Amino acid sequence: MSRQRYDQRGLTLIEMVVAMAILAVLAAAVIPMAEVTVQRTKELELRRALRTIRTALDDYKADYDKAVSEKKITASVNETGYPEELQVLIEGTDWGGLYSYKRKYLRRIPPDPFDIYDEGWGLRAYADDADSTIWGGGDVYDVYSQSDKLGLDGTPYNSW
Repeated sequence: MSRQRYDQRGLTLIEMVVAMAILAVLAAAVIPMAEVTVQRTKELELRRALRTIRTALDDYKADYDKAVSEKKITASVNETGYPEELQVLIEGTDWGGLYSYKRKYLRRIPPDPFDIYDEGWGLRAYADDADSTIWGGGDVYDVYSQSDKLGLDGTPYNSW
């Protein structure tokens, strides 16, 4: 008797179904983890952007106070020392000769990573309440995200 030898170069249907099932289980586990990773990355960007803008606002106020104390500028009665708008942080000021150059505090305003409607940052004035969502105008004392989404820790982004 002679034996015939067959080349087995393909996959059987059962092998193919098992491989697809394994891939489906792996994909089902990876996709939620990837979504959380994307959200966590955006949260880090939000924290960094808020810290950058708030530090620039504090530096602006410190320079204002220094210029007033050194009598380089005269403070008005209702003036808080905070910028009128965020654009002032980019344009800079010389503080009446406190610096020999126009001191700039930011190169650009960092974007809000959760701003899907292109609304920009929410602004608070010095006279506004700490949790106010309406800008009183006059100066920019604080910024916040206008997103109504919740963070991974359960707090709303607009309260950060």
